[in-house]
Amino acid sequence: MPEILATPPFSARIVERLSIGATSRRERVIHSLDGLETPVRPAALAATGDLLWERLHAQLPSADNSVDFLLGLDAGGILPTTALATASQLPYKIAWKLHLPLDGAVRFREPHAMRTDVFAYGIAPGQRIILVDDEITTGQTLADLTRQLREAGAEPLAAACLVEDTTRGARALLAGLGLPLVSLTTIGADR
Repeated sequence: MPEILATPPFSARIVERLSIGATSRRERVIHSLDGLETPVRPAALAATGDLLWERLHAQLPSADNSVDFLLGLDAGGILPTTALATASQLPYKIAWKLHLPLDGAVRFREPHAMRTDVFAYGIAPGQRIILVDDEITTGQTLADLTRQLREAGAEPLAAACLVEDTTRGARALLAGLGLPLVSLTTIGADR
């Protein structure tokens, strides 16, 4: 499987998952910020956040004035969300796989995960939000989150990710919902 470089030192590739559950994907995108293979230097995290912010800001020039917060997804989305928040100086929140008695709860599903229910809290009508995750494959999770946020009256403006798998139709799915997708790098049909 080829390694795709977006900008030094960021890299990503697909590996086969071992010991997976019945609903889990057979493969996983891993990247140089997840700390799986080598330690991550803070400068690499900062540089990646800066580049992702550049691309997002080019897509949404008014983002620094029109976004209320970034909403990152539990686990993989935490690092790119904090890196993007640092680069953009936008506040962030994280959606967790924790069902808690908190106000403004929005429940959405991550269909390929072992625990599929995810919750964003403190969601209110009129909030303008950028969704952030480390990798996007099918786009189903972000599509469901977008629908649920809109039902709650919030306004998802865009989605940002480190790695986009271009073979699964995520970009088209999200575009059909009016949600632009900004990715740092892509992995395509060369797998």
